[in-house]
Amino acid sequence: MKKIVLATLIAIAVAGCQTTPEPAPVEDKSGSTPPATTGVAPGTTTSGANQGAVTGSTTAANPLRDPNNILSKRNVFFEFDSFAVADQYKPIVEAHARYLNANRNAKVTLQGHADERGSREYNIALGQKRADAVKRMMTLLGVQEMQIETVSFGKEKPRNLGHDEAAWAENRRVDIVYAGE
Repeated sequence: MKKIVLATLIAIAVAGCQTTPEPAPVEDKSGSTPPATTGVAPGTTTSGANQGAVTGSTTAANPLRDPNNILSKRNVFFEFDSFAVADQYKPIVEAHARYLNANRNAKVTLQGHADERGSREYNIALGQKRADAVKRMMTLLGVQEMQIETVSFGKEKPRNLGHDEAAWAENRRVDIVYAGE
């Protein structure tokens, strides 16, 4: 039985590592630079007047790079050993889903991560479940599956190299990465 489970986890890890051709990069004519941070720290919520603004207005600013826009928030954090999207991160996922629905040529990669606890194989599988949970939420909100790619890095790409709960909380996440950025 253990061999079957291990073989399944390895198959999931190998499938998550397969690459697909990337689309041509999108040219950004706004001249703006990306924000210094790409997400919300664990345990915080988002607020602001531009939360609902997901498509470009008459200005040339890219809403994905506007630090005052919810679309600049690119991380969904998870509880220990969980792949359920917490209520506080649902507005971020919903905003990105609205953006993807309004921009059918946009593509996104959802990168799943885990903290350092657990085996490599377990964390690869958990990171994939986290990425798939965000993808499932986006597709239920109308995003086309062909716009979303998922990949798991498990514990291989930590955001915080510490070895305590605060560091682990930062590492249990899904990063939302747009093609061409």
